[in-house]
Amino acid sequence: MRKDLHEINRRAWNEATKAHNSHKADQARFLRNGGSTLFPEELELLGDVRDKRVLHLQCNAGQDTLSLAQLGASVTGVDISDEAITFACRLSAESGIPATFHRADLYDWLDDAVQRSETFDIVFSSYGFLVWLSDIYAWARGIAAVLAPGGRFVMIEFHPFLMMLDDQGRTIASSYGGGRLWSFDEGIGDYVAWAGVALTPSGYLEGMQNFRNPYPSHEFGWSIGELVSALLDAGLRLETLREYPYANGFPAFEGTIALPGGRFAPPPDRPSIPMMLGLTARKEVSQ
Repeated sequence: MRKDLHEINRRAWNEATKAHNSHKADQARFLRNGGSTLFPEELELLGDVRDKRVLHLQCNAGQDTLSLAQLGASVTGVDISDEAITFACRLSAESGIPATFHRADLYDWLDDAVQRSETFDIVFSSYGFLVWLSDIYAWARGIAAVLAPGGRFVMIEFHPFLMMLDDQGRTIASSYGGGRLWSFDEGIGDYVAWAGVALTPSGYLEGMQNFRNPYPSHEFGWSIGELVSALLDAGLRLETLREYPYANGFPAFEGTIALPGGRFAPPPDRPSIPMMLGLTARKEVSQ
């Protein structure tokens, strides 16, 4: 586990979060009026969350967390970024949608939750969480430990295969999996500006221009096999594994084309490739 690198990533995320939210028009009003930032794929994987205790790990600035709360869930969001959690708390207050938010390294928070005997019906992770995990096996054990018997882990993520491709999506540029470390001097970029209206359902604003993150970032490459193995080793039972030939809100490489519903896919003259991954796993009642 590389908590030293987690701390560096925290600083990068603080700066990136400011840029990301600068492009999103009145999010509180959007949510207050019944808006949601959730895509159909995660809604289908989650199922009915009404009256469920939901833990949203790496919740970022809380938009999806509050969208889950709007569906009737009792939601707790955890993120390492101070800026993200401060914004999430403010968004909760201004929208009138209740949720609980904690600023913490998720590994520390999961350990503390186990000590408190705190449990959840659903643990949820989404869109870009996997590359920030320096120890995928400790992460899976922590999730299993806070799931109530019969509870489910639900995730939607950009396909690990994308990390192998170059910026044009044409060449294999990196190795696959193994927890391999990638370090970037420029840190986390302004992907909301890249995606535009696909990630700003409340309305797109020009916001920050030419954002450059002053902090570096460090990512970890995991394969689907390692992801599934970690969850199985933690005692969870795999129920759903899906691949999607498009990515929600993420133009993964140059040349992707925008599709209805905020999706991006390779152009027609390119092969169809897996761009997203959906998974659900359950904790047995006897555990």
